[in-house]
Amino acid sequence: MTLNRKQPQPKSEPGIALRTLRKRKQLTLAEVSARTDLPVSTLSKIETGKMSLSYDKLARLSTALEVDIAQLFEPDTAAPSTRVQGRRSITRAGEGFVVETENYGHLYPGSDLLNKHLVPIIAEPHARSLAEFGELIRHEGEEFVYVLEGTVDLHTDLYAPARLEAGDSMYFDSGMGHAYIAVGLKRCRILSVCTATQSQLIEALGVEQDSQTAARKRTSAQAATKRQAVAKKKDTKRQGVRAR
Repeated sequence: MTLNRKQPQPKSEPGIALRTLRKRKQLTLAEVSARTDLPVSTLSKIETGKMSLSYDKLARLSTALEVDIAQLFEPDTAAPSTRVQGRRSITRAGEGFVVETENYGHLYPGSDLLNKHLVPIIAEPHARSLAEFGELIRHEGEEFVYVLEGTVDLHTDLYAPARLEAGDSMYFDSGMGHAYIAVGLKRCRILSVCTATQSQLIEALGVEQDSQTAARKRTSAQAATKRQAVAKKKDTKRQGVRAR
């Protein structure tokens, strides 16, 4: 009888992935150093596995090499890039890569799929005024937004604010400074599809990039849903007490 044994997963080696990507793009350590402001000695230690990577270094390297952060952990990064037909990625409800900031709650579906030409984001704007939002953000590429729920004002540095209701959409140049502002007290959710890389988008949000902060921000959508359910249960209980 033959037993089917699960093959062990290759160990991720960011240093090897970094060296492979750097050589594939025909860059020297000095050139990567100039792009990232990381010393050549630090880059050499990372490539030889003598130094670990913080989120800050990961973000700098992914931007410099123009790849998603996840690609620095792929064991098969050394494999030559090929045109794959029929790629697919399924993200179940409550799953996805989550980034929380003061202005947005961002859920990235399909985050396991690398080298995407488009990055979909389900976002929940938190700011209720431009003063509360602060400085407008901008990033590479173009962006399509579709309002899933509620009302949002899209502020830019070139046009008057545009109010979008549920079902409305807009396509615009995301190199233009912009901000999504929630209108009213109801929940607001949007679907945003961007041509920039995921790392460029996260960097544009101004997320603190040390590893500990990044770990805190990578909370699961399931945990967020659970917190909302608990809060709703408490509100229901309070209303019951008041009714008595």
